[in-house]
Amino acid sequence: MHIGILTGGGDCPGLNAVIRAVTLSLINECGAKVTGIERGFLGLLTRSSRPLDTAAVAGILAEGGTILGTHNKCDPFHYFGAGGADSSAAAMDYVRELGLDALVAIGGDGTMAIAHKFEALGLPVVGVPKTIDNDLFCTERTFGFDSAVAVVADALDRLATTGRSHGRVMIAETMGRYAGWIALEGGMAGGAEVILIPEIPFSVEAVAGRCRERAAHGLSTIISIAEGAAPEGGGLTVQRTIADSPDPLRLGGVGNWLQQQLEPLVDCEVRTTLLGHIQRGGSPTPFDRVLATRFGYHAAQLVEAGQYGRMVALQGDAVVSVPISEVAGKNRLVPRDHELVRAARGIGVSLGEK
Repeated sequence: MHIGILTGGGDCPGLNAVIRAVTLSLINECGAKVTGIERGFLGLLTRSSRPLDTAAVAGILAEGGTILGTHNKCDPFHYFGAGGADSSAAAMDYVRELGLDALVAIGGDGTMAIAHKFEALGLPVVGVPKTIDNDLFCTERTFGFDSAVAVVADALDRLATTGRSHGRVMIAETMGRYAGWIALEGGMAGGAEVILIPEIPFSVEAVAGRCRERAAHGLSTIISIAEGAAPEGGGLTVQRTIADSPDPLRLGGVGNWLQQQLEPLVDCEVRTTLLGHIQRGGSPTPFDRVLATRFGYHAAQLVEAGQYGRMVALQGDAVVSVPISEVAGKNRLVPRDHELVRAARGIGVSLGEK
């Protein structure tokens, strides 16, 4: 067999661990030839690839990012370099030129949607779920998420010392797109007193009330807010729009917006930290290294068994597989009655509700 691997969408910790696991498993258990497609689906159009063998994946388990590179704009079915034209035929020409029998696509909902389309063109595909946002359907965990949560928790720990020293309100804005998983788990791990997520519109007055209540007892307040959070009756805070991207909205700035709203309502200083891309970078946590390895091995097993059109997933403590069609283009949001939401309320964390 000759199998291709690519990483699509945004980078995140654990990508290299998956590449390593898929490559070594295919070589050791299937005797397969493995080729890495560079810069995601763009590599199929620019005809960019490299051989992957044992030496090529040595020492990359703990390395952040992806040795293959990635791209978060290229959809060969609407290729921006060709004015939005369908360039999938050119991509399939390169697949046939390489002699690929199947493709392992590592990415988020957009990558799975594109992979599903290639499956329909006759390219057997296995998907591996990747996103720090943890918002993919059918899997309880994506690798990269735990690493991002660790960054948020560490940041909140550090902000808390400054907040206590000055009696301030400290706001940390996290990533997550339209899902609140990072802000929720990071906020819980970092001891935030207020956690604001997209799934629960918040009241500015309710947040201010919690800050005043704590200040009256000489306490600072830590707020973990997701970039997709919005006030009751309000919309998303959009930093900019990128027309040629599959998801044109770039969220950001809601933390600064909240600071401006709170300052007239509280009797203390308010400061905002935008955590940004530090949540994507760096070495994966041990949990993510193990999960990525489990996912990579299971993906190789699906290839060996000829079970294509499926994505590996974590359900409970088991790695299973689900149809890519059930995942493509969908988001898994935080349920309003999720266990962590109930736990947050139970320990007195404000979710911005009146």
